[in-house]
Amino acid sequence: MKKFKNLVENNSLIVSSEILRAVAHPLRLKILEFIDLNPNINVNKIYSSLQLEQSITSQHLRTLRDVGLVNAHREGKYIRYTINYNKIVHIITTVENFLDSE
Repeated sequence: MKKFKNLVENNSLIVSSEILRAVAHPLRLKILEFIDLNPNINVNKIYSSLQLEQSITSQHLRTLRDVGLVNAHREGKYIRYTINYNKIVHIITTVENFLDSE
């Protein structure tokens, strides 16, 4: 049991679970797909195109930003979003390696 406790307390496991939790939400996946099709888009276009509430969209974007799946940069009064493809590829590769090791 001691080995398991040490593994669970590992900071990278906590970070990994946050990233996977962020990716697992259907609405966040929809937002990621939309940003992929419309790179460098602002939150107004995202919520109006997906017919979501602005506050809900902002909350989901914050979660995606916090785990590094999207990049946000200010352009005047707008914040524009792009996907962090390096992080996405890393996640997919890591999960595939984990599944292949079993």
